[in-house]
Amino acid sequence: MDIPALSMALSQNRILNDVGIAMLSKSLDTMEQNGAAMIATLDASAELSVNPDIGSNIDIRI
Repeated sequence: MDIPALSMALSQNRILNDVGIAMLSKSLDTMEQNGAAMIATLDASAELSVNPDIGSNIDIRI
């Protein structure tokens, strides 16, 4: 077994694993921010709706 080649392979594997973890962490942070923004948008739209029944039905006559 070639020790230097094994060492290089293990090092590359560790680097790829660290990069994958960093990407997943960044993705999780982005998803948390998107969720918080969505909740804030829903809360803001609920406060602006004084009469939620208005606009739910449209009567059209031709």
